[in-house]
Amino acid sequence: MFGKFDLHCFCRDAESFVITNTKVFIREQCKEDLSLRQVSSATNMSVFHFCKVFHKGAGLCFTEFVSRTRVERAKNLLFNPNLRIGEIAYDSGFHSLTHFNRVFKKIEGQSPTDYRGRFGAAA
Repeated sequence: MFGKFDLHCFCRDAESFVITNTKVFIREQCKEDLSLRQVSSATNMSVFHFCKVFHKGAGLCFTEFVSRTRVERAKNLLFNPNLRIGEIAYDSGFHSLTHFNRVFKKIEGQSPTDYRGRFGAAA
């Protein structure tokens, strides 16, 4: 009557939907505190299962995706010479300037100040 369907395919599509929506949520809320427990709970998954599914679907672990999203936001803000590096760090969701500098350098291979200077904005 309804025909056959592949339950595995259904689960994979549902997981893909969850990952897509989670990535959008992280991009929109990157300035806020985003705990793994809070986000996994919102998806109705255990932390362990969420981590496994997210890493498989996004290609990065949750914390790495959040860090990269925040650094991308910071890179865009660095083009505004009227914003101080500290303002950019906090507006990107980092709670510590030291942590921001460390994460930014790890991901981009240079400090935020060097990145800003490289593209001609006043430091």
